[in-house]
Amino acid sequence: MLDLRPDAPTPLVRQIIEGIRALVQSQVLKPGAKLPSIRAFAASHSVSVFTVVEAYDRLVAQGVLVSRANAGFFVNRRVEPAAANSAEGAVRAQPVFDAAWYLTQIFENRDWPLKPGCGWLPDEWMFGDGVRRALRKLASDGVALSGYGDPLGLPALRQAIAQTLAQEQLIHATPAQVMLTHGSSQGLDLAARTLVKPGDVVLVDEPGYPNLLSMLRLQGAVLHGVPRTPDGYDLQEFTRLLETLRPKAFFTQPRLQSPTCSRASLAQLHQLLQLAARHDVMLVENDIYADMDASHQPSLASLDQLQRVIYLGNYSKTVAANLRVGYLLAHPQVLAPMLHLKMLSGLTSSEVGEQLVFNVITDGRWRKHLRQLRERLAAAHETVAARLRALGFELFSEPGEGMFLWARHPAVADGRMAVDAAAAQGILLGLGQLFMVDLAPTGWLRFNVSYSLDERLWQWLQQWLQSLPGSASARLRDHAA
Repeated sequence: MLDLRPDAPTPLVRQIIEGIRALVQSQVLKPGAKLPSIRAFAASHSVSVFTVVEAYDRLVAQGVLVSRANAGFFVNRRVEPAAANSAEGAVRAQPVFDAAWYLTQIFENRDWPLKPGCGWLPDEWMFGDGVRRALRKLASDGVALSGYGDPLGLPALRQAIAQTLAQEQLIHATPAQVMLTHGSSQGLDLAARTLVKPGDVVLVDEPGYPNLLSMLRLQGAVLHGVPRTPDGYDLQEFTRLLETLRPKAFFTQPRLQSPTCSRASLAQLHQLLQLAARHDVMLVENDIYADMDASHQPSLASLDQLQRVIYLGNYSKTVAANLRVGYLLAHPQVLAPMLHLKMLSGLTSSEVGEQLVFNVITDGRWRKHLRQLRERLAAAHETVAARLRALGFELFSEPGEGMFLWARHPAVADGRMAVDAAAAQGILLGLGQLFMVDLAPTGWLRFNVSYSLDERLWQWLQQWLQSLPGSASARLRDHAA
């Protein structure tokens, strides 16, 4: 379709944009013509999907192309060539970037050879034996196939969750305050749609969870980031935002946060609650990594006892990523409208999946699995942190537990350079830009320590850093020495 030159001074993204625009202007690509899919274009031109994603995205923003759900990309029937020409400078200066669409395109195929940027654990780190035993027990006991189950979710699992949280997290709630969800993502969605109206100011972690950021934007929220620090939060900035913006809610991950894996201290949690009460702000605590915390540090919910906190957890991180069972705890008056919304939007959650999870967490080997998982993650943290430092990376924090390390290299101002180069070799890196509230380019990358133990990753990363022009290679050699 196009003659791309990787060795040319013009970036590949710009070559694709200018080439397609030329084909449209010359009527080789006529109005309404369908373009190759992202993966097909990437394969036929020997470029990465990241490069094609950005080029197509800019062409859509310019109005040269249109994107149709489940259909692909087409030449805009109403495109004006002159307008497309005049827009190029502005678009380059301020690119339009749809993170939700971007994530869909990148993760439509999970079969990457190496996935150090993904957000789940490898199969062999999950509780596979426990799931198989739970499945056999489920088949032996029989499954109810009629009816939709309890609106709040399987009573036995809600009872077990309430007991576990009371014993281990000191969150005291009745089973009637526990609502089961289709993963924690549904819980976040229900909380967002209940608390937030279009135009409301909402605070989020910065950097934070990409799916949540997209979800809140879709709800019409005006997002402002509370900066994360290695020790938790920038409380001075949090206070300023509360006083000047009067936000409706703060969605946060106090412990083992993604992507930084930082945790807030007990003193910070107390201060956070005091400030939230003073400014009448609801707190939504997404505590999905709690089972990876060996210390069982107090949570916002345990300090507040669900007066101002909505608390979420799930089993996808420690049992099986594809087992979409989560839970949400809240004050009864807060829970009631969310339960109503759950039933309106999707009826009950899956009782079959909930029964399976109940069988898993009541398995005598469940706690042993969690202990072993924490030990395995701690060892991986030590190894991966050492490898990153040896290559000259700066680490945001070194928690020694949880799933992630947040790192950047002084030679890489925009992490997309590394992500793009890695993708061409079948390596999925965690693009830091996706975690930023304003989607601004950043040098930070997220490394999943469980997927960063493969020697092929480090061989590629070292070779790529050494290939960078100028002083980058020299700095790398100095670190290696």
